[in-house]
Amino acid sequence: MDEFAFRQGVRYGTILVDIESRRPVDLLPDRTSDTLAAWLHDHPGVEVVCRDRASAYACAVKEAAPPAIEVADRRHLLHSLSLAVEKTCHEHRPCLQKYAERAQRAGPRMPAQEALPPTLIVCRVVRRHEEIERMVDVGYPLSEIARRLGLDRKSVRRYRDTSFDVLLASARDRRNIPLDRFKPYLQAEFAAGNSVATELYKQIRERGFRGG
Repeated sequence: MDEFAFRQGVRYGTILVDIESRRPVDLLPDRTSDTLAAWLHDHPGVEVVCRDRASAYACAVKEAAPPAIEVADRRHLLHSLSLAVEKTCHEHRPCLQKYAERAQRAGPRMPAQEALPPTLIVCRVVRRHEEIERMVDVGYPLSEIARRLGLDRKSVRRYRDTSFDVLLASARDRRNIPLDRFKPYLQAEFAAGNSVATELYKQIRERGFRGG
């Protein structure tokens, strides 16, 4: 089950497709939980439901077909997986950087800029710019793009109205935040009992830190 547009940004329905035959089963006039639940009540015996993460669909399945196994569709599964991988790589980026520097010192087997791929921030900006540009071209309104991508409308508007070069330059500026030179100060403050993050952030901002 998934949503589809009768008219982009105005009226949406729900399409039901048989997983095994890959053929449409029915079209529902809207994407509400009540309409889907009524259809499921009228068509008992559903064993597996493949759906997106919309809460309306989840509620309908739990109400009208509780024994059914719920699975994520391929797109949302890959999206969730990519977010998990991105988070893990971001957390271990210092290790990756050390490995790249060690490989560079070991010999000229790999150019310096190829030793470590573009940062996650840059990759995310490129990916989001492509997604938002494509959806804008199709005719999706800002609210629908924001809902589908899990962003707020201000972020979508910024991607739509800002040139790609400016977005990319901003992402690259955020790659190498010079936090290391503030670590001794932060450690000293923490040892002295100051562990309030907002206060520590304010203090290092006053001392020249420009990161987030």
